[in-house]
Amino acid sequence: MNMIAFYESILQYEFLQRALITSILVGIVCGVIGCFIILRGMSLMGDAISHAVLPGVAVSYMLGINIFYGAVLTGLVVAISIGYISQNSRIKNDTSIGIMFTAAFAIGIILITLMQSSADLYHILFGNVLAVPVSEVWMTFIVTVIVLLCVYLFFKELLVTTFDPTMAAAYGLPNNFIHYLLMTLLTMSTVASLQTVGIVLVVAMLITPAATAYLMTNRLWFMVFLSAGFGVIASIIGLYYSFTYNLASGPAIVVVASLMFAMAFFFSPKQGLLWRAIRTRKKKALLL
Repeated sequence: MNMIAFYESILQYEFLQRALITSILVGIVCGVIGCFIILRGMSLMGDAISHAVLPGVAVSYMLGINIFYGAVLTGLVVAISIGYISQNSRIKNDTSIGIMFTAAFAIGIILITLMQSSADLYHILFGNVLAVPVSEVWMTFIVTVIVLLCVYLFFKELLVTTFDPTMAAAYGLPNNFIHYLLMTLLTMSTVASLQTVGIVLVVAMLITPAATAYLMTNRLWFMVFLSAGFGVIASIIGLYYSFTYNLASGPAIVVVASLMFAMAFFFSPKQGLLWRAIRTRKKKALLL
């Protein structure tokens, strides 16, 4: 199936329209939040939150409520617990992250196993954007609006606390508030991405487009726009291959995002391996 046939299918099938809209929204929200996550060196926290929401998903299924509420609640509980453990013991932050997210993930697996319901663990773990309901589309849209609005309103605070938290504290900026605001936005973004890429792969959508943008620019605002754009492109192309070749949506989207990162790694004008090698050879030639 070529791109024209795919476009015609989008116009014809409502489920594909929902999948496309959701994929684009997930690409945007993960791309934006991912920039702050990688710049703060919190990639492992993104992985922790993505796994920590699983018990909330299971409990939501048991209670018959939208998975968003339970998943966000457990994600926030784990994020706060990680900070509490590292601040009140000799355990370092990375160790507390490892303890909490593996414990939460294990509890989630046990709960889903005990449920013995129609809940599809495979789709929870790896996503199935082609089966996303209308309610999830609206939920993803609302989360995207909230995240973008918060980033816009607190951009300066996020910028300063990301690059120089000591100076931010000296200026009286609420570092803890900004940190937990970011954790809340990260949790919401993770939950919004469950139907698209699943719990296991959501961290890739948080990190890979942002890392690709990081190789392209040194300006945060431009990095945010690039990351969102890369997330959208990866989502659309991944959806195309998922629909055309009957592939799991999450892995297809993540593979495309990873290929885009590989291209930036080798061919980025400033940081690309190829251009750095060319510049090095030119400098050596001038010295000779």
